[in-house]
Amino acid sequence: MTEQLFKKHRFKCVSPLDYRYYGGDDTIFDRLSPYLSEEANICYIFKVERALARSLSKRGLAPAELPGKIDLVTKEIDPEEVYEEDKRVHHYLKAAVNVLKAHLPESMREYIHLGATSFDVVDTANAARLRDCYLDAVRPAALAFETALIVLARKQKDTVQVGRTHGRFASPVTFGYFIAGYVDRFGKSVLKMDDAALNLAGKFSGAVGSYNALSLMVDDPAEVEREVLGDLGLEPAMHSTQIVQPEYAAYFGCSVAVSFGVLANLADDLRHLHRSEINEVYEPFGAAQVGSSTMPHKRNPWNLEHVKSQYKAFMPRVVTILLDQISEHQRDLTNSASGRYMPEMLVGYFDALSRMIWVVDGLDVNLSAIEKNLEAAMMEISSEPLYISLSLAGLDDAHEWVRKASHGRSPNETVFQTLERNEELREYFKKAPSKALEAARDPRTYTGLAKSRTADICDAWEKRMLSECGEGES
Repeated sequence: MTEQLFKKHRFKCVSPLDYRYYGGDDTIFDRLSPYLSEEANICYIFKVERALARSLSKRGLAPAELPGKIDLVTKEIDPEEVYEEDKRVHHYLKAAVNVLKAHLPESMREYIHLGATSFDVVDTANAARLRDCYLDAVRPAALAFETALIVLARKQKDTVQVGRTHGRFASPVTFGYFIAGYVDRFGKSVLKMDDAALNLAGKFSGAVGSYNALSLMVDDPAEVEREVLGDLGLEPAMHSTQIVQPEYAAYFGCSVAVSFGVLANLADDLRHLHRSEINEVYEPFGAAQVGSSTMPHKRNPWNLEHVKSQYKAFMPRVVTILLDQISEHQRDLTNSASGRYMPEMLVGYFDALSRMIWVVDGLDVNLSAIEKNLEAAMMEISSEPLYISLSLAGLDDAHEWVRKASHGRSPNETVFQTLERNEELREYFKKAPSKALEAARDPRTYTGLAKSRTADICDAWEKRMLSECGEGES
């Protein structure tokens, strides 16, 4: 089906990816379809067959012009031909081979797929396209998001914000330091994806992994494997059966899921900060955008909610990826259907990543609300620096003193004020370090290393992501 026909008929599809998040988004479709579409899958299969032809022709086992001819004819092949042939032979890879042969001169057909088994081609093609999709499309978007986080963290590194643990007021941080946590977490997740993507392996070792067929043809079957895979920028696994060791794909899928989890966590945190009673941030909102079909005033964080929702849809697919580790003896077919869903993991992740870039780039930080919430928390959040101040002054069980005062204080005074007027503690207040007392008196100053650590983290990741980890390196 042509791209135009697909877009015209996508509403007849069942998957939300097809009619909404992938097929319905031209940007995502155009970036990912060259790697993850079924048309792309067939193209990569033909790339593997071309690489085999090149290695065989180098040894005089196939016509020298065969690789170039494969390049020419594969441009003419419609994926529909492969699927029509599959209906006849009931074997997907054999159908692709038959179609390729049919487009070649009769004198060249016998050399196609010679010495190969189906999953020499299928697993190698999948490794190449997943790696290429990651390096060419996903990783650049991930770097753009990391950059957006760094920009936001630096801009807000001095913005004092009340911390929240268990959903309740805690000690102060800065909003920039909060974002810097995600700079660090997301950056680490990208490095893990880098490693997993660049280590995706192929194989060309035959039906049981011991080079039986190629051993009848050449003296150096392992070298043929290295050449075929090298043509595609891949390395062979040290050992294979009829399939590539499934852990390569499992590590990659899990690394994507972990990175997806970081996105979902940030999306959820920012979503909570949108709450009317908090109101500290707003995601971008279009002039004609509607928040509710019946409440015209609504401005909802729907993109952030979407990211969390997509995470819920795709994170459980890791279970399927891990279940596909099990393949009996030299190989069974129990991953045949389940393995075809692997590319969708990247589509869901890329959709979420694209939205998060848009949200973070355009995030409206409500400084007045951050200050208002900090002011509201002042009655409570001096407790930690106060108990430390009194402990340093020699008060036994200062924590208990502050705890009781926190829960028994007047609503109109801070914990600091309650204890400061206690005659029993007057000498301890005099002996307490001035810096600690100042932090207890004005918790706005009680942010520790938040500001400097934000700068350090942003500097470190900017250097690492944009210099040490240049494209294609890890």
